[in-house]
Amino acid sequence: MRIPSNNELIDTAQALLHPHRVGDRLFGDVAATLVTESGALYSGVCVDTGSGTGFCAEHAAIAAMVTAREYRIRKVVAVWRNDEGALHVLPPCGRCREFVRQIDPANIDAEVVLGRNTSASLRELLPANEWPQPLD
Repeated sequence: MRIPSNNELIDTAQALLHPHRVGDRLFGDVAATLVTESGALYSGVCVDTGSGTGFCAEHAAIAAMVTAREYRIRKVVAVWRNDEGALHVLPPCGRCREFVRQIDPANIDAEVVLGRNTSASLRELLPANEWPQPLD
C-alpha cells in the first residue's frame, strides 16, 4: 500500500477549502485529510459557531473515517488559506491531538504533516500521553 506524500495530502485537503459565512458562522476555512491503515482517504472541514460548539476539520475527517468503520490513522494534515491567499499547514490543536489518540491507541504513532517536507508523530506532539501511575 502506498501512503500519499505530504504534498499529495496537502493538495487533497486544500481542494476542500471553500470558506463561507452563514450569518455569523464561518464554515470550511480549515480542511483536513487523513489516510488510514487501509490506505483510504477521509476529509472534512471545520465548523465554527459563536457558542463554541463547532468542531475542527480533523474531527470532521475522523467522523467520516469512523462512519466507514475505520479507526487507525496513518497520516493526517490540516490546511488553511489566509486573507492574502497563502496556504498554511496547521498543526492539530490540543483537543484534536487528544481526540486522534482516543479514537485508537495506535494513533499515538500517526504521522502529523507539519509542512511540505516536515512531519512528526502524534507521540512527539502529545508528550506525557500515558495514563499516570499511582503515587503509592
